[in-house]
Amino acid sequence: MLFSRFKTHLPTPDEALEGRPERPFAVPDRHTVLGNPLLGPYPDGLETADFGLGCFWGAERKFWQAKGVWTTLVGYQGGHTPHPTYEEVCSGHTGHTEAVRVVYDPAVIPYTALLKLFWESHDPTQGFRQGNDVGTQYRSAIYTHSPAQQQAAEASRDAYRTVLRNSGYADITTEILPADGTRPFYPAEGYHQQYLDKNPAGYCGIGGTGVSCPVGVAPAGD
Repeated sequence: MLFSRFKTHLPTPDEALEGRPERPFAVPDRHTVLGNPLLGPYPDGLETADFGLGCFWGAERKFWQAKGVWTTLVGYQGGHTPHPTYEEVCSGHTGHTEAVRVVYDPAVIPYTALLKLFWESHDPTQGFRQGNDVGTQYRSAIYTHSPAQQQAAEASRDAYRTVLRNSGYADITTEILPADGTRPFYPAEGYHQQYLDKNPAGYCGIGGTGVSCPVGVAPAGD
């Protein structure tokens, strides 16, 4: 009963698992597709973006295929438990969502293009689920690294909300919050990193609405 409740209920800090002071597993050094470091150091001029859009296996592949993306890695973000494990996140007792960290060259791919890819790669109206995957760890989220990212993310949400409503969808449930000290990104276990490159026939639960996002094309309107 408790497990089931926490699948669709975000725990408070008092309800969350205690966690640990250090990561309990190793993370690979390099991206299996792009060949660049996962955890850095990253070259000057690159920027970081964090997105949650359902199962991070398929979500990560969406971003590493984009021109201008330097590296990607998957992890856990937006919760309370320090350095969680996959099993803990899936229990619903940490408050994290499955996230993809994207390190990109803004001179090649602007943040607005990443936002468009984010919105069109999943259904952001489903709350604590994505398709058949049910749980708080599958919720839609954007964690921003600057006021400019926050503003762009909110503007893109407002624009996409309008076209989704016009297409018969419910309201967007995506949380858009700063990736500050209260929302650190915790890298996931090594076997999750670039999972669909290592397992080409592996599970991918990512699927969009089929509705084009007007980010960078037209302003929002009601």
